[in-house]
Amino acid sequence: MTEEPRPTLEAVAARAGVSRATVSRVVNGDPGVREELAGKVRHAVDELGYVPNRAARSLVTRRHDAVAVVIAEPETRVFADPFFALQLRGISKELTARDVQLVLLLTEGRDDHERVGRYLAGGHVDGALVFSLHLDDPLPGIIRRAGVPTVFGGRPGWDAASGERSAPYVDCDNRGGAREAVRHLVGLGRGRVAHITGPLDQTSAVDRLDGFRDVLVDVDPRLIAEGDFTPAGGERAMRELLDRVPELDAVFAANDLSAAGALRVLRERGRRVPDDVAVVGFDDMLPVAEQAEPPLTTVRQDIEEMGRLMARLLLRGRA
Repeated sequence: MTEEPRPTLEAVAARAGVSRATVSRVVNGDPGVREELAGKVRHAVDELGYVPNRAARSLVTRRHDAVAVVIAEPETRVFADPFFALQLRGISKELTARDVQLVLLLTEGRDDHERVGRYLAGGHVDGALVFSLHLDDPLPGIIRRAGVPTVFGGRPGWDAASGERSAPYVDCDNRGGAREAVRHLVGLGRGRVAHITGPLDQTSAVDRLDGFRDVLVDVDPRLIAEGDFTPAGGERAMRELLDRVPELDAVFAANDLSAAGALRVLRERGRRVPDDVAVVGFDDMLPVAEQAEPPLTTVRQDIEEMGRLMARLLLRGRA
């Protein structure tokens, strides 16, 4: 049994009664073809079951219709944190709408950084979307050397002398959101407001801490405990805070997962929320905020839309 040959551009052109060049422009999404002719080509493509040869097309267009999503976190963190799922969903929706493949790359150590660098430099993708960077992360330099267009998720934290300062990024107003959260707690009449930070080698955590301090300028340093954006980190930080300042009456947690961990410890210690201790998170991730006990007050950022915007910016530069 022999396999039938795949339909060619020439076969589509003959069926549609147009030139091969016209078929090529329609298949590649060129808007400069009259709708009448484009309709004939699309009809012929459907009839013949023509599938574009992406490998051949990439030789001509130098595009691969694939984008790497690089997350600077181990897989155990990525698949346990709904923040990443929401951001990936936004990215995936935008790429799928443009018929672009998503390639997920995770990093856990130096070997992974080198692997990602080799992959990006190998010409497999048209660009990279990179997020969850840490301040000492070598990824920005590796990606710059790979020479691929890049959009970062979150405000990059490299120093002003770096040439990467102009790289595009998408972020929310972390500092402003933190200020609003703390003002809300102060407006409730709370006088001992604590803060559970995120990891302070990430700019989002630093910005939220700065927002906290903008409102509570002379805050007792004992009311600040470092977390790591995880429930376990929130638990550890909440225990530290209660041991240091048992009379605290409010907590601003740097993200919803940290707030969920803090709520568990407050229940263990017999503190009623919000009667004894008011708690505010950051992110408004529904799977976390709605399932918290009691339901969590939180600062909303549109995580999925941020992912879509990252992809949109990259594809706009690719066009």
